[in-house]
Amino acid sequence: MQFSLHDTINFLSKLSLPRLYNLAQLLISYQVTKLRGKPVQWGLPMTLSFEPTTACNLRCPECPSGLRSFTRPTGNLKADFFKKTIDQLSSKLIYLIFYFQGEPYINPDFLKMVAYAKAKRLYTITSTNGHFLTKKNCVETVNSGLDRLIISLDGTTQETYESYRKGGSLDRVLSGIKEMVETKKEMKSHTPHILLQFLVVRPNEHQIPEVLKLADALGVDEVRLKTAQVYDYKNGNDLIPIDEKYSRYTQKEDGTYRVKNTLLNHCWKLWHACVVTWDGLVVPCCFDKDAQHKMGDLKHFDFEQIWKGDIYNGFRKKLLGGRNQIDICTNCTEGCKVWT
Repeated sequence: MQFSLHDTINFLSKLSLPRLYNLAQLLISYQVTKLRGKPVQWGLPMTLSFEPTTACNLRCPECPSGLRSFTRPTGNLKADFFKKTIDQLSSKLIYLIFYFQGEPYINPDFLKMVAYAKAKRLYTITSTNGHFLTKKNCVETVNSGLDRLIISLDGTTQETYESYRKGGSLDRVLSGIKEMVETKKEMKSHTPHILLQFLVVRPNEHQIPEVLKLADALGVDEVRLKTAQVYDYKNGNDLIPIDEKYSRYTQKEDGTYRVKNTLLNHCWKLWHACVVTWDGLVVPCCFDKDAQHKMGDLKHFDFEQIWKGDIYNGFRKKLLGGRNQIDICTNCTEGCKVWT
């Protein structure tokens, strides 16, 4: 992973005594939980993912937004609801991720919410497919104070790119990246930290050397190779890379595949992070894309009531009893990433 002095200093500047104390509470309660085998939860999350929208302009084959396969309703996050929630948590939060499903820039209030979070001195991150990086949006992105911008670029030719990013235009994404880099220079801004992300799948794995050269030529701050989650993997899948280094899955002697990670019966994410959908549902992590495991609804309860409530603690207890019994955990590949 590439080191950026400006990004590191920027992140450290967000830390405060209340946030560090909250982090200490989370770490200690997590370790106590592992020792006792029973859920102990002190503190509030240090990381929150807020979903700006479920809408997307692309149709990527392993994405519920792309496949239009949600059973939950689609819509855009409302700014007033977002502000109310952030006001409850901002003194303890460190990271605020404006992403779950969908393309964030489709929400017309997205950058206004980023600016609100910035005013709370939160480190803000979003992930985009890069099709909305017009000059106007680039200027507004810099002005919003967004700290980190992850741009997906999953191919160096149109043919390879659109084999996964269905309906996408490589030229449009490259133009947007150049616009964002140039806008930062024009506005003399160190933010957002521009991270080019390459999701490694079988159709594009041969282009890894090319994307590294391209990232350098574009002048982005960082490039990351990321392994892909595949839903139907047990009998093989055309998206699983040939080079196992870039795969979240490994082939067994009988020819079937399994997740590389060992499913240990504890999970740090359940102690330090969670996801809030556009309409206020709290779900345990980013693997619950269709919000099947609802911990609570922020339209009816305050966040802390949900975070420390019976449903959440019951889920943590169930996880400690066996992650292989929870559907979203069986394909959990947290940690299976490749860093350049």
